[in-house]
Amino acid sequence: MTVFVLFFLLFFLMLIGVPVAFSLGLSSIITILFFSDDSLPSIALKFLEATSEHYTLLAIPFFILSSGFLSTGGVAKRIIDFAIASIGHVRGGLAMASVVACMIFAAISGSSPATVAAIGTIVIGGMVRAGYPESFATGVIANAGTLGILIPPSIVMLVYSAATEESASKMFMAGVIPGLMMGGLLMVAIYIVATIKKYPTEKFVGFKHLFITGAKAFGGLMMIVLVLGSIYLGVASPTEAASVAAIYAFFVVIFGYRDMGPLKDVPWKKPDEAIGVAVIRAIVQFFTSTIQSPLDPEVRQVVINAVKVSAMLLFIIANAMIFAHVLTTEKIPHHIAETITGMNVSPWVFLIIVNLLLLLAGNFMEPSAIILIMAPIFLPWLMLLLFFLILITYIPQISLWLPETMSPYNGN
Repeated sequence: MTVFVLFFLLFFLMLIGVPVAFSLGLSSIITILFFSDDSLPSIALKFLEATSEHYTLLAIPFFILSSGFLSTGGVAKRIIDFAIASIGHVRGGLAMASVVACMIFAAISGSSPATVAAIGTIVIGGMVRAGYPESFATGVIANAGTLGILIPPSIVMLVYSAATEESASKMFMAGVIPGLMMGGLLMVAIYIVATIKKYPTEKFVGFKHLFITGAKAFGGLMMIVLVLGSIYLGVASPTEAASVAAIYAFFVVIFGYRDMGPLKDVPWKKPDEAIGVAVIRAIVQFFTSTIQSPLDPEVRQVVINAVKVSAMLLFIIANAMIFAHVLTTEKIPHHIAETITGMNVSPWVFLIIVNLLLLLAGNFMEPSAIILIMAPIFLPWLMLLLFFLILITYIPQISLWLPETMSPYNGN
């Protein structure tokens, strides 16, 4: 009865338009008040624990802030130019380049929404102008944008590691091969469709242009090396790497690319200016721009937006952990385990059930909330995208091979 009431209230509240975070919290509190022996003080303690005892979650605001700087600045456009120069000459190359750009941006932002927003706003219009159907262009970005969940660093992976006490570093390593496979699978599908329907190709502009676009995108690409390299080598934890990433993104956009902030549109070297003078001016501008940036409207807006998104996501996480607390106190995972054991289903059948439940929940809920609710229930059990889902579900070494062989580092 308690289980039915809990989930009925959750879905009812969401269906009438109550935000996910409030739906999770209200359904949990109402269930405890009227249908459970638990007490409200336990809710307060769990809410405090959810926001203070999961060190890994501290990385989320920093990744969101770095993603904000990279999305607002011209980093995405430079990455797209580099991707087009690399693969745009292949049949369907512009769409394939969009997938590559999504993969790269996902690796520097950790966020699927940021990836879709930053890449999609630029390439969808470009694909349509080049002769691709709008539905095809939109579908490519909608699917490629999900790579932000898989390719590390991933905010959703941080949420999972907090919910299950798994190593965030190993989670990141586990996502490398599946992320690359998913991107490759999308590109193969694009090539097949583009060949059949004779979609346009871009002209190969030469290795010089490829080198130039790569050099321009280098500042953004170095973010991947900085974050993942420091984590995998054991130099920094994901939280420490995220904080460094936020600072790095700030300086790359404000001082390096100068896409926003007090140095916006100020050239590194003015016409007829001596190199020595330009260097001295750049050094002075580094310090002055750092001091002036907090007062710049664009910079302040990025920080404000990051604070809003971080607060929203962490509030969802906190309420989802309260919901998971109710599930645990009511021994729902135990009852589910007993039911499945009584059914004598094979591991394959169980994994199919897990996939179906996650796909169903994905139609109604935010990924972080799904993970925080489902992970405690399913721990340790672990058409194009469905085929890929089957691959990583039933061939676990796709995810596990790299973290098992690459590094013995076990920290968070």
